[in-house]
Amino acid sequence: MFASLSDRLTATFRSLRGKGRLTEDDINTTVAEIRRALLEADVALPVVREFTAAVRERALSAEVSAALNPGQQIVKIVNAELVEILGGQARDLHFAKRPPTVILLAGLQGAGKTTLAGKLGKWLRDQGHTPLLVASDLQRPNAVTQLQVVGERAGVPVWAPEPGNGVGDPVEVARSGLAHARDKQYSVVVVDTAGRLGVDAELMAQAANIRDAVDPDEILFVLDAMIGQDAVTTAQAFADGVGFTGVVLSKLDGDARGGAALSVAKVTGQPVLFASTGEKLTDFERFHADRMASRILDMGDILTLIEQAERTFDAEQAERMAAKVTGEEDFTLQDFLDQMQQLKKMGSMKKMLGMLPGMGQMREALENFDERDIDRVEAIVHSMTPAERTNPKILNGSRRSRIARGSGTTVAEVNSLMERFDAAKTMMRQMARSGGKGVPGMGALPGGGKKSKGRMAPPPQRKGKKGKSGNPAKRAQQESAEAARPAAPAGSAFGIGRSEDAPTGLPADLPADLPAGFERFLGR
Repeated sequence: MFASLSDRLTATFRSLRGKGRLTEDDINTTVAEIRRALLEADVALPVVREFTAAVRERALSAEVSAALNPGQQIVKIVNAELVEILGGQARDLHFAKRPPTVILLAGLQGAGKTTLAGKLGKWLRDQGHTPLLVASDLQRPNAVTQLQVVGERAGVPVWAPEPGNGVGDPVEVARSGLAHARDKQYSVVVVDTAGRLGVDAELMAQAANIRDAVDPDEILFVLDAMIGQDAVTTAQAFADGVGFTGVVLSKLDGDARGGAALSVAKVTGQPVLFASTGEKLTDFERFHADRMASRILDMGDILTLIEQAERTFDAEQAERMAAKVTGEEDFTLQDFLDQMQQLKKMGSMKKMLGMLPGMGQMREALENFDERDIDRVEAIVHSMTPAERTNPKILNGSRRSRIARGSGTTVAEVNSLMERFDAAKTMMRQMARSGGKGVPGMGALPGGGKKSKGRMAPPPQRKGKKGKSGNPAKRAQQESAEAARPAAPAGSAFGIGRSEDAPTGLPADLPADLPAGFERFLGR
């Protein structure tokens, strides 16, 4: 979603590199580019004005003029201000001292509240809570059925005493759902309400009545991150009509400009608590302003990536893989397949790669990445026998042809996979032997083993052998001397033979008065 904004900001900062001092004109130009980038991203105008004013003030202050690298100091300032307008420090949900905790979802029609109710329920269940979903959206056709399906997929029970489709009292459903939760000792109640327009006084009053009936601990305003400038007007209407304590951004994986995410927290004064980043129930995460700012500035989001890995990877399996990498055991294709399946559990490969620093410069290649390539690799490995996965060296031509037919691929694709597997295996061995100091031959990072210009070591000189002279007389003399030199005995790898007359056992063309004990270096 923030691709365009990220590209614009990155290009702006690139022009500051290498400058030892920034003039006022440089700062004005940079601030103007930032303003243009934010406006093109549909950020609310009041937020843009406040943001650029803060950046300009800090950029002209002593913290930049006294910095060793003013360009990097500007990036640091922009990052800090982005964190501020995105909501600052992340906040946890407020849980009731006496369960159940009641969470009310409100938002526009089509914002994705019902799907988000299932995602939130699954997230709460994974956190150790016992949630209950309450179907109080009786207005939209099949909304109750949809919540039941989503709840079943998430493994969360649903309270739905009314069929919906315009039948039933949503206020009474919410009230009875809370009573049921108390009776069955559920720890959290998530109430799904009907979507409404900000100008719809009747539905807005209905949401207020539900709020008064259940007295929620949290009212989460579900905001479609793709609506742009209208996010400010919509959020203000809900703040006045119902009120809310936090924001959830849905459809954050879309290709819109993302101005809603950069506007709503600053305009409403309420923090963004969660973000929905896809269609799957697992595409749901806590919203961290500092991490989102880091993504926008193409500095990656390693912390989120680590958290996803910790939730997905099995600790015992990870320890076993570490033993294989260090060389204690052999790394096989079965292990490779297990790692691929663990990575797939983390979600989309595009999203994971996009969390790495600097991936904005490879956005085109990232967009062209085909997720089905992973499925093809899995199909190839699944088409192998257990013996072939354990010992890939037995994969001859006929076996590879059979594997290609079984996986629906070509022999060339099988060969390519084996080449990549061997290369990855070799690299892991080298990294293990280097003790974490970098791949041998490349040097410890950073630097990649490159040597400074002009400091390259000269090539080793070959001692004892001179090039042939250009003088015909000297050249003939050298050739006759070489012809007279005794030939090396058969089996000598380096042309150094042993003389039968040498009592010390040393090569005949070496001096006999070498230091005592030198013979052990010659294999004696």
